[in-house]
Amino acid sequence: MTFSRKSGILLHPTSLAGSPGIGTLGKSAYRFADWLHRSHQKLWQILPLGPTGYGDSPYASFSTFAGNPLLIDFELLAESGRASADDIIPPDSIRCDGPVDFESVVRWKLPSLSKCARYFFAHASGADRDAFASFKNDNRAWLDTYAVFMSVKNFFDENEKAQDENALGENAMWNTSWPKELAACDPQALALWESEHAEDIEIIKAIQFFFAVQWGELKRYVNSLGIDIIGDIPIFVAPDSADVWANQKLFQLDENGFPTRVAGVPPDYFSATGQLWGNPLYDWDAMKKDGYAWWISRIRRALELVDCIRIDHFRGFESYWSVPYGEETAVNGMWVKCPGADFFAAVKASLGDIPVIAEDLGVITDEVRALRDSCGFPGMKVLEFAFDPEEERRGNMTNAFLPHEYESTRCVVYTGTHDNDTLQGWLLRERDDVVRCAAEYVCGKPLSDEDARAMVTSGELCGKLVREAFASTASYAVIPLQDVLALDNGARMNTPSTAGGNWMWRMDENALSDDAAASLAFLSKLYGRNGG
Repeated sequence: MTFSRKSGILLHPTSLAGSPGIGTLGKSAYRFADWLHRSHQKLWQILPLGPTGYGDSPYASFSTFAGNPLLIDFELLAESGRASADDIIPPDSIRCDGPVDFESVVRWKLPSLSKCARYFFAHASGADRDAFASFKNDNRAWLDTYAVFMSVKNFFDENEKAQDENALGENAMWNTSWPKELAACDPQALALWESEHAEDIEIIKAIQFFFAVQWGELKRYVNSLGIDIIGDIPIFVAPDSADVWANQKLFQLDENGFPTRVAGVPPDYFSATGQLWGNPLYDWDAMKKDGYAWWISRIRRALELVDCIRIDHFRGFESYWSVPYGEETAVNGMWVKCPGADFFAAVKASLGDIPVIAEDLGVITDEVRALRDSCGFPGMKVLEFAFDPEEERRGNMTNAFLPHEYESTRCVVYTGTHDNDTLQGWLLRERDDVVRCAAEYVCGKPLSDEDARAMVTSGELCGKLVREAFASTASYAVIPLQDVLALDNGARMNTPSTAGGNWMWRMDENALSDDAAASLAFLSKLYGRNGG
C-alpha cells in the first residue's frame, strides 16, 4: 500500500446542513464535495455508515453491512421518480437547521421511507425494477439476513410500544424479547416468518436499495473530483444486530444467545475502572475454521462503499480485554491473545493489499506496533495529545504525538477525532501550561500564559495547530470540519461513556465559505498535499 501526501476533512454526512432533520446524501453532500475540491482537499473521512441503533451511535449499528436509512435524501428520491412528493413532507417540528433530534427524525422518516417503498413498488420503471432485482441478487448474502432481522425486530419493538407508549424499544433485543425459535434462527420458524411478512421484508430491502443508489452516485461524484472517501470499521459489533443474531457460533455466547464475556478496556491513567463497552466478543477459534469468512466479507463490503478504511481499536486484533458478562465495570477483565497475524494474512490472501488506517491510540504495546507495522498500516497521531508538560514529570522525555517525534511518514495526523473535544474547545478548557506549551511550539518562542490565552480567544492558536498538521511529515493530515472553523465544544460530536446528547451536531448552512476554502487550498499547496 502507498499513502501519498494528502489532506482532507472529517465530517459525517449526518452533520451536513440544509435537509430536514438530519444531514443526508442529497444536494448538501454534493455542495460539500465541491467545497472540498475548491479547497484542494483529497480526502473525505466519515464515520460508519450502518443503520444506527439505540443511543444513535454509528458505532452501534443494527448491521455492519447495511446503510443508514436516515441518510437517504427525500428530495433526490422524489426527483428520481422513486417517491411521491406527498409522502416526504416533514412535520413542522422537523427543521433544516440546528442539532439532530434523532427521536423525532426516526419517528417521521422511517414510516415515510416505507411509504416511498410502496410507491416504488407501484410506479417503478422497468429499468428501476431491473436495478432493484440486481441489487437484491448481488447483496443477498447480507441483505436477506438484515431484512428478516429488522422485520422481526420492528414487529416486537412495536409490540413493546403498544404495551407502554413511552417505551422506545430499548429492551426488545433478539435474545430477550423474541420467541425462542426466531432468536435461535430456526430455519422453519424463519421460513414461516418470511412468508407471513413478505411485504415488510421487501420494503426493508427497497429502502436499502434507495441508500445504495444515492450513496453510489455520491461516491462516484466525489471520486470524479479526485477525492477519496475514508470509512470506518469498528472492531466490535453491537449485541443487538443482525451480525450477532445470524452468526451466533462466531461469538462468545451461551445457549440462549447471551454473551459469556464482553469487550472493554482496562483501568488506566484516565479511568480507574476502565471502560465497559459490553459488545459480545468474537470466538476467534470458530472464525479461523472457515478462514475468517465473515470478517473478510465485512471488509470486502466496506471497500465497496469507501476507498480506504480506518479500523477502530486496532489493538484488539493483537489482544483484547475480556470482561465476564454481568460485571458493572471493566476492572475484572483479562487480556486474551488474538490471531492477529494469521487473520491479516488470510485477509491479504483473499483481498490483496487493502488500504487501512489503524486506530492505535491509547496504551499500545510493542506487540501491537509490530502487528501494525508488519501489515504496513499507518497509525494515528492526534495533536490534542501532544502538548502536556506533565509528561516529562512522569518520566516520558518524548511525546510520540509531537510532529517532530513522528518516527515515519507512515501515519495520519489529526487535530482531534470525533471522540475528542473540538480543538478550540480543548484549548478553552485546558490548563494554562498546556495551552502555553502548544502556543510556544507553533510560534517557536517563549510566551506568557496571557499571550497564549489571547491566541486562543482570537482563534489564532487553533488555526496555527491546523497548519502544524498540514506541515507535519505524516502522509495524511485529516482535520475535523469543526477545527477548520475553530468551533468550541458546542460542536463536539461525541463524549465517550455518556448517554444522550451525542452525534447531534450539524454545521451552519453558511459554514463552507470561500475564505475557508482558500485558506485550506493555500495550506495544501504550501505543504505539498494538493496532489499536484
